[in-house]
Amino acid sequence: MRADAVRGHLDGLLLAVLEPAPLHGYAIIAAVQRRSGGALDLRTGTIYPALNRLERLGLLSSSWEAVGERRRRCYALTDAGRAALAQERTAWQEFTAVIGSVLNPSPPPRPAS
Repeated sequence: MRADAVRGHLDGLLLAVLEPAPLHGYAIIAAVQRRSGGALDLRTGTIYPALNRLERLGLLSSSWEAVGERRRRCYALTDAGRAALAQERTAWQEFTAVIGSVLNPSPPPRPAS
């Protein structure tokens, strides 16, 4: 899949994989890859700026978690993030319906005989 195919949809993807439970950055990348059947392979340079932006917008919260001697930042949806995800899903359904109607038009109805 082309790398630019995700453009404009990254926020929705990130919010969706965080819906079930908080995750750290690499787990978010793995969740997107797993849920896309390997078609989407996001890079850290792509997701971390997006996660920081979503946190500044109040759609995510984050906290530090200790794993052994290492620390990692975990991200979770806020209530505003859940509302934004619902809006993203609605917008996606509308978008795919419109594009689908152009790419796969319904055949015109046959006249009654």
